[in-house]
Amino acid sequence: MSASKQTEHHDVELVEPGSSEDAERADLWGLLALLFIAPPQQDVLSQLHGMLVDTEMENSTLQSAWCQLLRTAAATTPAQVRDEFETLFGGTGRPAVYVYGSFYLAGALHEKPLARLRADLQELGLTRRIDLGETEDHFAILAETMRFLINGDDPAVCTLSRQRDLFQRHIHPWGAQMCVTIEGDPSAHFYRALSVFTREFLKVEQMAFDMFDY
Repeated sequence: MSASKQTEHHDVELVEPGSSEDAERADLWGLLALLFIAPPQQDVLSQLHGMLVDTEMENSTLQSAWCQLLRTAAATTPAQVRDEFETLFGGTGRPAVYVYGSFYLAGALHEKPLARLRADLQELGLTRRIDLGETEDHFAILAETMRFLINGDDPAVCTLSRQRDLFQRHIHPWGAQMCVTIEGDPSAHFYRALSVFTREFLKVEQMAFDMFDY
């Protein structure tokens, strides 16, 4: 897992598919997908701990949030993060925090934003994996879709314009709000650090997309 390399830059720059910078962006999206779909096991927490860098290198907001996430992972046990995940996102009935775009965009699950997302994914030739048990507007699934669009090997689908469109239509309008909601929950510890980093990463991605000349 090479996600730590991405945070060595002040900004995330969009580049042509296949570059090392693009691979680092894909790694970060893949990491977000991994951490938001299920609580990380010890091997993942240990890998994050192993990425710790000198705090003197915290020369950007994104870098600082990344280092805080790594420090939090080092101080968190699998049992703690599992309990936190269940408290925040699980349980019966209404969860403490929703991680589905439809909830933030329409106020309820399985509404028109999900239908629009499914239509856009169908145009990309992507369909839902039934075994995941989650709808396509789950933040982790959207993050994995971004990873695919950055790092996939289909040149007709995996383009910068497709990345921008998915991000601006289906992640940017609500992703930061989800992060703020997680950060405000008193049960959040590991996921508070993750959400701060996620919010900063989304901000930098949007800045890069805004600057890219299509």
